[in-house]
Amino acid sequence: MSGVQIREVAAGDADMRLDRWLKLQFPQLNQIRIEKMCRKGELRVDGGRVKPATRLEAGQSVRVPPLPDQAPPQKPREPRVSAADEKLIQSAVLYRDDHIIALNKPPGLPTQGGSKQTRHVDGLSEALKFGYDEKPRLVHRLDKDTSGVLLLARTRQAAQALTTSIRHHATRKIYWSVVAGVPTPYLGEIKYGLMKAPGHGRRGEGEKMICLHPRNVAETPGAKRALTQYATLYRVASRAAWVAMEPITGRTHQLRAHMAEIGHPIIGDGKYGGSGQENLGDGWGAQLGGIISKKLHLHARLMRFEHPHTKVEMTIVAPLPEHMAHTFETFDWTADMAEEDPFASLR
Repeated sequence: MSGVQIREVAAGDADMRLDRWLKLQFPQLNQIRIEKMCRKGELRVDGGRVKPATRLEAGQSVRVPPLPDQAPPQKPREPRVSAADEKLIQSAVLYRDDHIIALNKPPGLPTQGGSKQTRHVDGLSEALKFGYDEKPRLVHRLDKDTSGVLLLARTRQAAQALTTSIRHHATRKIYWSVVAGVPTPYLGEIKYGLMKAPGHGRRGEGEKMICLHPRNVAETPGAKRALTQYATLYRVASRAAWVAMEPITGRTHQLRAHMAEIGHPIIGDGKYGGSGQENLGDGWGAQLGGIISKKLHLHARLMRFEHPHTKVEMTIVAPLPEHMAHTFETFDWTADMAEEDPFASLR
């Protein structure tokens, strides 16, 4: 066993989770041991008690209690990414340099693991090292059934810069969707607050967000303000519309809950729109029927951000997934019919 150690957090490790930092410093530690040391107060940062998920800052002092000298024997690890999955995730790369990777995330692939989710971008990113020792890090998320631009950082410094940029709303994300009915006015804002409604089961399966009038947000525990800008680009009579959306805030399921609340659920959204019903322009149901796919029609079309290293503004654009491209073709819509930034007049 070693004695008590005091280690300083290096600048390159800033914004890293305590548990991940410890596993790099002490490979013999596992998650269970780290959580136990936190509960007992044996692990401390600048003298204070911490949790495994605590984010570290450069220059902080981490007190580490006596540890076993050698790592426990481990079973040989099976290859984590199959050849088919490696091909899938590498084919999704839109842009790559020494600092970042941008993907066009396929619909149906979760960003991270969770309840009953064992195949996800975070796991498949083992196939995105491209010569680096560590896999790239997620800096934001997309819902499982939402496709489009997903950004990963290849270094801790890039991850810290991008996370800070997203947290401070310095990035822009524009989504394309097909919704039931035609939102009016054609250009506007949705300001309903959002609150999580409990799901069912031990892990809260089925959780969803419910909308609240803005005047009720402050007095409702757990409610958060949310703001979405939308632009109705083209329509098919009164049955459906191509809508661009920009989430000014980044709440869970914000776009899906907001569009359903104003009576225009996103096509294929079973959670918020009633997937088994056809929408006849009356605000109910999230299917159009016929040859239109029942998959979710929500796509992260564009992301604009400052490159974490060069500081140059970058714009990444993702092509539509197959099911949305088929819907666009059916309605005789093409990508060049839309302005890159339909919200310029609101800025």
